[in-house]
Amino acid sequence: MTTAWIAGVGDTSFGRHEGVDTLDLMSAATRAALDDAGMTRADVDGVLTGYSTAMPHLMLASLFAEHFGLDPSYCHSMQMGGGTGCGLVMLAKLLVESGQCDTVLVAAGENRLTSTGGRDSVIQTLAQVGHATQEVPFGATIPGYYGLLASAYMAAYGITEEDLAELAVLMRTHAALHPGSHLTDPITVADVMASRPIATPLKLLDCCPISDGGVAVIVTADKTRSKGVRLAGAGQAHQHQHISAAPSLSQFGGGPAAARAFAQAGLTPKDVEVAGVYDSFTITAAILLEEIGLAERGEAAARARAGDFGPKGVLPLNTHGGLLSFGHSGVAGGMAHFVEVVRQMLGKADARQMPARPEIGFVHGDGGILSSHVSLLLTQS
Repeated sequence: MTTAWIAGVGDTSFGRHEGVDTLDLMSAATRAALDDAGMTRADVDGVLTGYSTAMPHLMLASLFAEHFGLDPSYCHSMQMGGGTGCGLVMLAKLLVESGQCDTVLVAAGENRLTSTGGRDSVIQTLAQVGHATQEVPFGATIPGYYGLLASAYMAAYGITEEDLAELAVLMRTHAALHPGSHLTDPITVADVMASRPIATPLKLLDCCPISDGGVAVIVTADKTRSKGVRLAGAGQAHQHQHISAAPSLSQFGGGPAAARAFAQAGLTPKDVEVAGVYDSFTITAAILLEEIGLAERGEAAARARAGDFGPKGVLPLNTHGGLLSFGHSGVAGGMAHFVEVVRQMLGKADARQMPARPEIGFVHGDGGILSSHVSLLLTQS
């Protein structure tokens, strides 16, 4: 079977980009990825995109192909919430491995912060992910759902709000080393605790910002035009759509998705040398790290406090700052974890670079309220 290789990655800074739209940000990221790959538009025969809340077009993939001057033989968009970015990369892998495409562009971008209606419009749109009759009419919001999950998690494992704050501090420390981060001012656990309540027990600094930004990845069948990093495994799990219908409050699907990816790659969680894990809220990161097996139950925050997840720790995590501080611009926010892991594996993470280039990287995306999960394994050739 053909192997799927990473040919190039590109991104924009995250934060506020006044006067640009979804297509502008996708174009900027794609130009950077093509330059990184040493490729041209003519090399791309597959185009994959997600969605944009700021530009809710029914055919975003072909819209972007037309806008950017691409002539793909395969063109497709996808919606899996926050899992979309990893889902797109997984689909690119499958298209290359099956021989359907030779080189696939995955592009995402959104002016989620500065679009008309801005942050308030996005929050209202995202809240509709809840159940139309059993959740949304009662005023549920995305932070509200995660606040409930945080309360249940804290009660189950004896975790405090200060413990969860450690993950916010970790991400801000990492983001300070990335010139493209949305938020870089240093914070402490005390700052997190003093930030205004959003959905008890979550406070403002437990939540990711809403950002503008774009990210692109190019996957190819041609090893000679790759960076020497291959997509070795991928897996998904979708155990529920609505949190009120979740069969478990400790097994959401992250574990099964990761297990499928690890099995395909012939690896285990203990083999991972660098990780990018979805962190829309501090509680999201804690739950996913533990369910996937990258931390023991109830120990994610303690390991953050101990330095295990820093660039020089035993398992560097979200070294770009994650959604919590690098920023969250929708589909591109989830893809930024993937780009950072690739850069660490290529030794191109600049001030954030791990002391030794990692051989094995893991990325996990989560959509909805921990409802759609996609895991990816990357290995050096």
